[in-house]
Amino acid sequence: MPAAARILVVDDEPDIRATIKDILEDEGYAVDVAESAAAAREARRRQRPDAILLDIWMPDLDGISLLREWSERGGLPCPVIMISGHGNIETAVEATRLGAWDFIEKPLSLAKLLLVVGHAVEAGQLRRENEGLRRQMPAPGDLVGSGKAIQALRAQIEKIAAHDTGVLVVGEAGTGKETVARALHERGARRAGPFVTVAAGAIAQGGAAVALFGTEDGGAVQQGLIEQANGGTLFLDEVADLDPELQLRLSSVLERRVLIRCGGHESVPIDARVVAATAHDLAALVAAGRFREELYYQLKIVPIAVPPLRERADDVPDLLRYHADWFANRDQLPYRKFSVAAQNRLRNHVWPGNLRELRNLVQRLLVLGGGSDIALEEVETALGSEAVAAAPMPVAAGKPSIDFALPLREAREQFERAYLLHQLGLAGGSVGKLAKAVGMERTHLYRKLKDLDIDPRGPKAAEEG
Repeated sequence: MPAAARILVVDDEPDIRATIKDILEDEGYAVDVAESAAAAREARRRQRPDAILLDIWMPDLDGISLLREWSERGGLPCPVIMISGHGNIETAVEATRLGAWDFIEKPLSLAKLLLVVGHAVEAGQLRRENEGLRRQMPAPGDLVGSGKAIQALRAQIEKIAAHDTGVLVVGEAGTGKETVARALHERGARRAGPFVTVAAGAIAQGGAAVALFGTEDGGAVQQGLIEQANGGTLFLDEVADLDPELQLRLSSVLERRVLIRCGGHESVPIDARVVAATAHDLAALVAAGRFREELYYQLKIVPIAVPPLRERADDVPDLLRYHADWFANRDQLPYRKFSVAAQNRLRNHVWPGNLRELRNLVQRLLVLGGGSDIALEEVETALGSEAVAAAPMPVAAGKPSIDFALPLREAREQFERAYLLHQLGLAGGSVGKLAKAVGMERTHLYRKLKDLDIDPRGPKAAEEG
């Protein structure tokens, strides 16, 4: 179940702390209290609050100084509401400059207290949701369609979303596994909480532990992605790409429901639903000793299999219409309609790149084509250019063969894909060796491979490499 919003009350007056605690708990909030700046630091270190009520005048360190400390050491953890019995304009201006959300004055007004706290909690939740969306916007329309396969998938999502259990989403690359994870989140009890994506393959290896588990250095706390998902959903995209050390640490977090930040010593409670996804056979990786068995079973409490697009032929016309409309609106492109012959041709296409390939095709046809209708001949030409781009380019007289009739961007993509497939084959499928061979940082390389629809572990890449 989703956790109640947590409020930290920092005030040196016992009566004030007790009164605010009782009021907020009666409203359904979880409340921690601290009588000093030192106690507030410790409470914040233990668990991230959703809002903080901070008294300005305290014996050990005043609230403005503590606010400045938090602001300068990693940013404010959440909206901070200042409490003052005798504040002044200068104090208010300084607190606002440091990022304070609002002011309330003593003696406290019950109505204003609840109003300000409620707005602050909502603002903090919205900020975390927006941060999650900025990390990786979901692809559009992956659950569009009315065929039996997609109907069965939607029914399965509805049933599983009602339970707060872990889920392993499996399916080929490009089938829309993240959209399934988001659908589980949006239909579940944690929908108001954050949706945090961990793209395992895109995390720089040297900083992966910090990115996932956060850091702690004295009073400075930097929350990792796992902790940021508290109250919501943690989506582990392509979990097979986690290295053995991270697999071990993640397994411990899932088992104990707590984590220890890098550089820290105290455990931090974790309350997030975990949805993992992979395009690989985790059971085979376990048997080969490349994936931890205990983590495999922790993730695979409830499995969901996402069907490839070639098994959803009946959905293709709906998907074409949906994406044509979506790209036309997003990119301000002329709307174009697929002819019946074009739709029928694409219904029978095998779609090796699944939904990712379909989206790419639709966008290209809208950008490069003319006229209101997309004819069969135009689709055949587009599919033919895809086949050329997908094949390794032969080398003649020491030079790669490139279709010079293509626009510059597509010709460059054609060369980059063939070049990386060739180098990947020489590297034996190892992305680490590939990164060294081509002189790219691994995070950027993973993104490039994804953009070019190259799966370093997939059979297609292996054959073409």
